[in-house]
Amino acid sequence: MRLASKKAFVTGGRQGIGRGIVDAFLAEGADVVTCGRGPKPDDLETEWLTLDVCDPKAVADTIQYLGAFDVLVNNAGVQVEKTVVDSTDADWDLVIDTNARGVFNLCRAAIPHMREGGSIINLGSISGTVADPSMALYNASKAFVHGLTRSIAVDHGPKIRCNAICPGWIETGMLDAGFDLANNPARAKTDAIARHAVRRFGKPADIAAMAVWLASDEAGFATGQLFTIDGGMTAASPLNPGLF
Repeated sequence: MRLASKKAFVTGGRQGIGRGIVDAFLAEGADVVTCGRGPKPDDLETEWLTLDVCDPKAVADTIQYLGAFDVLVNNAGVQVEKTVVDSTDADWDLVIDTNARGVFNLCRAAIPHMREGGSIINLGSISGTVADPSMALYNASKAFVHGLTRSIAVDHGPKIRCNAICPGWIETGMLDAGFDLANNPARAKTDAIARHAVRRFGKPADIAAMAVWLASDEAGFATGQLFTIDGGMTAASPLNPGLF
């Protein structure tokens, strides 16, 4: 029960990585509140708030409602599969407002309310460091999250720690949407798996395990860091290891 006595707020906890983190935090004894734009999922057994992270007033009101807490996980995010040239103003508003401004809104509102020794965990991505094709706005938004993470750690330590988890390819709807862009999605998936040292894609539980550690007191000396959890994919050279 590494998170016993800690109160955590996780954005985007309906499904995927966010839901995996909510479930892991509950299993470790945390008092968890989560949120999303829609209604509460039927199978969710913790407090649910309806929140659009792009709305600074709604975010500020939500943080005020929560009161003092220990852990903030900025997981809410969206993805648009387009190049710069193909991206519209509406695409910009959707991706940058949610992935960049949303994280900024939550951090700005939450930091004054977090208890001493608190932990902010932002969901970055390997896409913020190495560009996935046809994901221009998403890649850029995650690079922003990485930079903001470091700034918060520097400006607001030692009261709080701030780190980012940078997932690789995790089995969620976003992964499927990315492979749907390929000329041959099945072949693209096979090739991608071969580029992972662990020979599989990640699961939400893989990211949740890192989130639990970063939220716990065990990670007391970890701040301002980007933790890549990608099954070894970005450790490899461009050569396909499946051919050797």
